[in-house]
Amino acid sequence: MTSSDHELPHAHGGPPLTGRLRAAPEDFVVEEILGYAADGEGEHALLTVEKRGHDTQWVVRELARFADISPVGVGFAGLKDRHAVTRQAISVHLAGRAEPDWAAFPHEGVRILDSTRHRRKLKRGALSGNRFVLTLRNVQGDRDAAERVLSAMAERGVPNYFGDQRFGRGGANVDRARAMFAGQRVDKRTRSLLLSAARSELFNRVLAGRVADACWDSPLDGEVWALAGSRSWFGPEPFDDTLADRLQRGDIHPSGPLWGKGEPPTAGAAGAREREVGDAEPELVAGLIAAGMDQERRALRLMPQQLSWAWLDDASLQLRFALPAGSYATVVVRELARTV
Repeated sequence: MTSSDHELPHAHGGPPLTGRLRAAPEDFVVEEILGYAADGEGEHALLTVEKRGHDTQWVVRELARFADISPVGVGFAGLKDRHAVTRQAISVHLAGRAEPDWAAFPHEGVRILDSTRHRRKLKRGALSGNRFVLTLRNVQGDRDAAERVLSAMAERGVPNYFGDQRFGRGGANVDRARAMFAGQRVDKRTRSLLLSAARSELFNRVLAGRVADACWDSPLDGEVWALAGSRSWFGPEPFDDTLADRLQRGDIHPSGPLWGKGEPPTAGAAGAREREVGDAEPELVAGLIAAGMDQERRALRLMPQQLSWAWLDDASLQLRFALPAGSYATVVVRELARTV
């Protein structure tokens, strides 16, 4: 059984609401935060693209066709959902070519909001985060309890689980990873997908254990710390007033393993928990090591930034927040509401 086969524990007493998410694409609005400005010159057009009802890969292919270039000349930082209204940066390599009339892009549901010049192709992962405006419809439940959960989320954050989309339909990607590690051949793209699912499964199991024992946002002996907004980490080292202050301010977070070669760097109680999860899944651990993955770390705590909420009517609740790259809006919502 994978972590996606059953409900992962909640940090704030369980969701007091039920509701419908994505009743319409406009109920799930996402805007990329690149974290840097365009160069203002260069061979690439850096576009701000708004799309509705299309996935990113389709838009990339259509932009390449419209600009009369190969799709490899189009770059983007992150894949955005089809069933949403999303605004994201996409670069188009136009070396020696006139810039098209972007306003004439012929597809309904896609608008080019802005274009400026940039020196480099936009690379995958080259964004600092995303802003979200999510609207829950047909909401039922205890509104007073919902206010308490929302306040707790704003103050303490939520467990930084990998979302269900990482594991494929019905969580099948973890079982597919086991089959791959047992010798089943897959193509390069599928291999990367399944390696990510295996690492995410082990991470979620470590985090779920700490949520269940109410120590997901507090230190254990032998803790390794993740730096907020970074892939960097440090420790273990004795917990002192300086670390306590940084933890309270959200500058650092307890971390969990993204499994790979070698032993996780944690020690003491934190390390024992991680070894217990690894010992329970020797095929996944061995497969990740054999694949050459390096030991990395991921924050156990996710702090939604500028979290605010408003009741649009008696059955519609709107949430606004920003998240760092690599985290999931759905794991924020799940603390508040069971959704369909």
